[in-house]
Amino acid sequence: MRILITGGAGFIGSHLADALVERGHKVIVFDDFSTGGRKNLAKHKNEVISIEGNILDRKHLAESLKGVEYCFHFAAAVGVEKILKDPIGSLKTNIHGSENVLELCCEIGIPVILASTSEIYGKNSTGPLNEESDRIVGSPLLSRWTYSDAKALDEAFAVALANQKGLKIKIIRFFNTVGPRQSAAYGMVIPSFFEAAMNQLPLVIHGDGSQQRIFCHISDAVAGTLALWESEHGFGEAFNLGGTEETSILNLAKRILEITGSNSEITYLPYEELRKRGFEDMQRRLPDSSKLRKLISWEPRKNLNDILFDYYQSIAKK
Repeated sequence: MRILITGGAGFIGSHLADALVERGHKVIVFDDFSTGGRKNLAKHKNEVISIEGNILDRKHLAESLKGVEYCFHFAAAVGVEKILKDPIGSLKTNIHGSENVLELCCEIGIPVILASTSEIYGKNSTGPLNEESDRIVGSPLLSRWTYSDAKALDEAFAVALANQKGLKIKIIRFFNTVGPRQSAAYGMVIPSFFEAAMNQLPLVIHGDGSQQRIFCHISDAVAGTLALWESEHGFGEAFNLGGTEETSILNLAKRILEITGSNSEITYLPYEELRKRGFEDMQRRLPDSSKLRKLISWEPRKNLNDILFDYYQSIAKK
């Protein structure tokens, strides 16, 4: 099958490209390489067609979709740091870029897997979140929430196209996916903590570190994505995909210090200071992935120790 992955040079997209090539598919990556890297495609560089382009360029995107049988839409402006630094560019990419991808696929008749995010739930900290859980987002005056709002609009637009024009769409909401190739440059907590620890710099915790999270290994995320893709069911629906082991951010920092043997200190940045930069956080964000597990019999196989050691080994080799 001829498959196009928007954002295919990024963290999740490149691992997905590897897996699809290994299954014998013809993979085309459409990426502007602003956050993804060509080195992420090195494993199968001879088998992957790489097209440099921006999803805001509708004409170039349309040309790249010719002959494509399936599209994984994974291109987005991601990461708290990027959103805070460039809210306008991020909004344009995440809203208008996705609009281009979804409309073109609908016009051509290409089914789509849309990568979404746990960010759409915003500050909802009520416990394990299922696909029907309410969105609780902060003020639109805080750029922190622009990513959440944009991805929610992506989902709404995709479902509207499905209902009114027959777009075949499945939506995956990823919860804190971690693994090799993930960069510390965009504020992701595990890469950021490891980078600080390995350079003997302070590990900076937002608030008091009591926030609770669950992380998912990239191999489990890709396995769940491919299983959903291969299923005959699930069109027009959203599915949470996340891990199972809950931890606090403070405990996470301590475990990373133990793994690296670092003498770095743990420091704290008050929320009052973060709010001045347009940032807010949520106390607890946990996935309820039971809907996905029921549909495709998928279970995450790697625990938090596996996630941390695999990431550490990937960067320690560099």
